[in-house]
Amino acid sequence: MNTPYGPWKILWNIGKREVKRWMAQPIYLFCMLAIPAISVFFFLSLMHQGLPCDLPIAAVDLNNNATSRNLCRQLDAFPQTKIIMYTASFEEARIEMQKGKIYGIFYIPRNFSADATAGRQPKISFYTNGTYLIASSLLFRDMKTISVLASKSVGLQTGLAKGETQEHIMGKLQPIEIETHALGNPWLNYSVYLSNTILPGILELVILMVTVFSIGSEIKANSARKWLNLTSSIENNNLRSSYPQANEKKESQIEKKQNILLALIGKLWPQTLVLILMGISMEAVLYGWYQFPLLSGWGPMILSMICFVLACQSLGVFMISILPTLRLGLSFACLFGMIGFSISGFTYPVSAMDPLLQSFCNFFPLRHYFLIYVDQALNGRAFLYSIAEYGFLLLFLLLPLFTLPHLKKVLNTFRYIP
Repeated sequence: MNTPYGPWKILWNIGKREVKRWMAQPIYLFCMLAIPAISVFFFLSLMHQGLPCDLPIAAVDLNNNATSRNLCRQLDAFPQTKIIMYTASFEEARIEMQKGKIYGIFYIPRNFSADATAGRQPKISFYTNGTYLIASSLLFRDMKTISVLASKSVGLQTGLAKGETQEHIMGKLQPIEIETHALGNPWLNYSVYLSNTILPGILELVILMVTVFSIGSEIKANSARKWLNLTSSIENNNLRSSYPQANEKKESQIEKKQNILLALIGKLWPQTLVLILMGISMEAVLYGWYQFPLLSGWGPMILSMICFVLACQSLGVFMISILPTLRLGLSFACLFGMIGFSISGFTYPVSAMDPLLQSFCNFFPLRHYFLIYVDQALNGRAFLYSIAEYGFLLLFLLLPLFTLPHLKKVLNTFRYIP
């Protein structure tokens, strides 16, 4: 008995079967819905101020007069710096830094005011704990800034005392005036570049693992053949007969009529819709609610998210095809997804990596999504400049085509033995 279903009916039937599997295994919905939502809430709450504020330091003021106290008050007024400890003992401050209670020490020597007035060039020292990279960098910047300002203030007061004009003094103190412009992220907000890449990176990891799990669990449950048979026009109930040779013949007929590509599309399209919806919702929170820069509008970023999700799913199919066991496939997906955070170039520049790694980074969808984000959202470049990155993402769709015959063979022949 033949049941000639059209491809749309087959896709619909396989999709309904997949949704029923979601209901039986809540891990699907937890991964696709809960994890991205929790990640958005966590990272945006963690960095809601843009930069870490009120980082604790100690001030070792051996001068202890109005000038040095004013210098400490000015330093404490910086948003990123908070002096929580005033002491005349450097040893005491060092012990607190070793305990991890402070991240820096601002050291003002004895006779600082007198030496500065007399032109003996006193030294202001500051120490930062390089173990905490971000905190150390921010505190170093603030303490260096206040030291430069203090130096210029002393120079200005000395020059005025000698009868020089303020314009003449400033020309000597700062012969070249520096004007800086931070493009794309003028607020120097860490969340603008971290959240916009870490959150898609988490989504990439989720997509890879869900795709591998959905196919690998079919293999583990020995239900892969039943899944593939949904694309065949031969009624499954007629598969068995009383003659073994007839059974082998009918199994061969069904395998020939199975359409692995149709089976994969039918299984993945419900996941695709949910994941694209979550990705666009993520972008809506970033660019709509938090008003992060979006200079080229919504279109390029929504398109990049759609291409990104499809690329990650194709990569997941490729992974389970070359390692067709659930354990190995998930391990591969997890390892690949975690490496993507480091090799995509949003923290450590790709140009500074080894040439081999510079080429290898193109195999990560997150790398191309990051480049599209920089060009379209931050810099507002013309769409033409990002076409190559969209093309790279679409090239990932070709990966499964090279392994489909092998995957079909595995799905029909592999039997998991507990």
